Amino acid sequence: MNQHTTGRAGATWALVITSVAGFMAALDNLVVTTALPSIRRSLGGEMEELEWTVNAYTLTFAVLLMFGAALGDRFGRRRLFLAGLTVFTAASAAAALSPGINELIAFRAVQGVGAAIMMPLTLTLLTAAVEPARRGTALGIFSAVTGLAVAGGPLIGGSLTEHISWQWIFWLNVPIGLLLLPLARFRLAESYAPDARLDIPGTLLVSGGLFGVVYGLVNANSDGWTSSTVLTSLIAGTVLIGGFIRHGFRAKRPMLPMRLFRDRGFFGINVSSMLMYLGMFGSIFLLSQYLQGVLGYSPTEAGLRMLPWTGMPMLVAPIAGMLSDRFGGRPVVVTGLALQAAGLGLFAMAIAPDASYASQLPGLITGGIGMALYFAPAAGLVMSSVRPGEQGIASGANNALREVGGALGVAVLATVFSSQGGIGSARAFTDGTVPAVWIGSGVVALAALAALMIPGRRGTGTPETATETVPAPVPAEERVSVPA
Repeated sequence: MNQHTTGRAGATWALVITSVAGFMAALDNLVVTTALPSIRRSLGGEMEELEWTVNAYTLTFAVLLMFGAALGDRFGRRRLFLAGLTVFTAASAAAALSPGINELIAFRAVQGVGAAIMMPLTLTLLTAAVEPARRGTALGIFSAVTGLAVAGGPLIGGSLTEHISWQWIFWLNVPIGLLLLPLARFRLAESYAPDARLDIPGTLLVSGGLFGVVYGLVNANSDGWTSSTVLTSLIAGTVLIGGFIRHGFRAKRPMLPMRLFRDRGFFGINVSSMLMYLGMFGSIFLLSQYLQGVLGYSPTEAGLRMLPWTGMPMLVAPIAGMLSDRFGGRPVVVTGLALQAAGLGLFAMAIAPDASYASQLPGLITGGIGMALYFAPAAGLVMSSVRPGEQGIASGANNALREVGGALGVAVLATVFSSQGGIGSARAFTDGTVPAVWIGSGVVALAALAALMIPGRRGTGTPETATETVPAPVPAEERVSVPA
């Protein structure tokens, strides 16, 4: 058995393990929405409490992403990946056994903690295991599996809730997590960031800042943008994030060195990622309700009809990864974002109280191809724009910005919807949805413009700035021999 074979086998195992873990975390962000009516019948609770079964996960997930990445860099990425996976699996079982709505909200928050530790390390572990020439293809497959979670979320959640019980949207994670734990322990190699140390002031500033911003955003529609709680949260969060940015410029060893944003590639892909998620998640939030509330589809039927959009990453993302390997990430990302903006515009033109499914298909297919072209090259561009020792925190920062963008998109587009229409009738619903989706389209178009800042032909290989090529030494007891 030669070293190349061992490396190829290790890369394959890393791809399988990280893709399945990413699938679980992405799926859990989506399946709960279709089960909310059943959860309410089973556990009770007002609408605000039901919203918190979704928001509690989003909140802890967004707040702790960068901290989870920093812990992995310092104490071992495989070790922290295992810890996050364990927390996520145990919290899933606890959520399924919840006797009341408050307990369910609490366990959803714990699930978010596990996902925040696990998710940024999936990309770091995968990038470390795959040679640069094949990295785009591997990230394309990873993105396709994550796209499967986006596509399957409404379908899986609706089917399990309708045919078994809502508890099974959480029980589903348990056997998968129990299977992944031994595989990750024995098939993933341990890695560390060179000379990593925990940045306590930076951790407190960014965690507090993200908590304030996301907490304010998820409460904006129920409490109002001008309520004291929302304003205080948003202002305090913004001030703390401003302090984190200042700390990143001045500290000797900051959690997120702000010099990374001086790189046009890192700056461009992070800005475009946040804008893309703002436009995309805000639009998906409204369009899924439009299909159910106006056109009368069940959750499962609505999920099926959105497959040309949400399911396209399964087909196109691997191709996008190969294209980025060959031509570089920028042209693929820019094309993808432009197509997604066009797709949302086409869908906005088709929205009507009696719209046929045929009239929706051009927008769904165009937007789906665009989303698929974005995902894989975007992940590669983030990882290739920093030194190897900084990839963990770069992944955490990018994930955190995307989560904030998604929360902001839902809050802003829902506010546009409420100001222009409402849920009182099919006409009012479409009157509110059309301008909101047009805004979503415009925001994604801005993301395409931001992506033009990325330097050409950076691809997914090792960038010009990646001078740090020697990984941190791994203690003997942590070395893993990966069999072919």
